[in-house]
Amino acid sequence: MSGKYIVVFKDSATQEQIEQYAEEVNNGGGEVTARYDTVIKGFAAYLTGSQLQNFQGDDIIDYIEPDHVISIPPPDSAIQ
Repeated sequence: MSGKYIVVFKDSATQEQIEQYAEEVNNGGGEVTARYDTVIKGFAAYLTGSQLQNFQGDDIIDYIEPDHVISIPPPDSAIQ
């Protein structure tokens, strides 16, 4: 299913390998929207259905998850 995802690579992935995947996304109908290289290795991207399917079976990728906003309620002011 096409949509926006976070693609996280295994620690063993090199920056060059990640760049190749990002180029594949951009050249294949998807769009990389953010890159991550500090805490995790990966990127956020709009992926086509076929890109998602191809990436899910790839050994260099640790996991892929849908990218969405998560919010938490404000702290309860009664609890201090």
